[in-house]
Amino acid sequence: MNETLWKRHFPEFLASNDKLLGQLMEAAILVKIPAGQQIFYPGKSCDNYLLMLSGSVKTQILSSDGREILLYHVQAGESCVLTTSCLLGGNDYPAEGYTESEVSAFAIPSHVFHRCLQQSDFFREFVFRNFSKRLADVINRMGAISFGSIDQKLAKTLLAFGSKTIHKTHNELALELGTAREVISRHLKRFESLGWLSLNRGNIEIIDFDSLKKTLNTNGGL
Repeated sequence: MNETLWKRHFPEFLASNDKLLGQLMEAAILVKIPAGQQIFYPGKSCDNYLLMLSGSVKTQILSSDGREILLYHVQAGESCVLTTSCLLGGNDYPAEGYTESEVSAFAIPSHVFHRCLQQSDFFREFVFRNFSKRLADVINRMGAISFGSIDQKLAKTLLAFGSKTIHKTHNELALELGTAREVISRHLKRFESLGWLSLNRGNIEIIDFDSLKKTLNTNGGL
């Protein structure tokens, strides 16, 4: 058991007196996965419950016309809602997941997951609390994608980064918003023509934060 990593990322496990958690931590396998690797895909069986230690995983589905639609990111200190759902229901993955950067995680074998889920009140509460939160995040994200103008959604996404310079490509923003790259490029160029942004290779610089914020309060965009 790597006590240092448990203490840093999931200290509540070490703080609990539950003996089953000790067995779970002993059974957990530390895995490291390089960036850009597919870790699951539609139809793949789920063999482990994963607890993220570092890095980021993006989970996405493909629309009928081949567009990638981002569902959510899984980052340090989190678990994957699809993985949890598949383990609970005994189902295969319905979507695909890719590492966005090098990832390290604790992989807990499914039989250990199920035993602790049945016998440990602490672990059961931990799993369902995280599952509920992550599911709510996914629903909110789908609502944000489905409703509101592209202008509003794009402005909100840009402002959410909280910095003047955003290191994202047009394609990455399109994936975030569930639309085509050409659509995002067109709206970004319009924002630039209004003097709100400066578009550079590989990054976007926000010039007028106030105008972007005002877009959020308009009906139907610009």
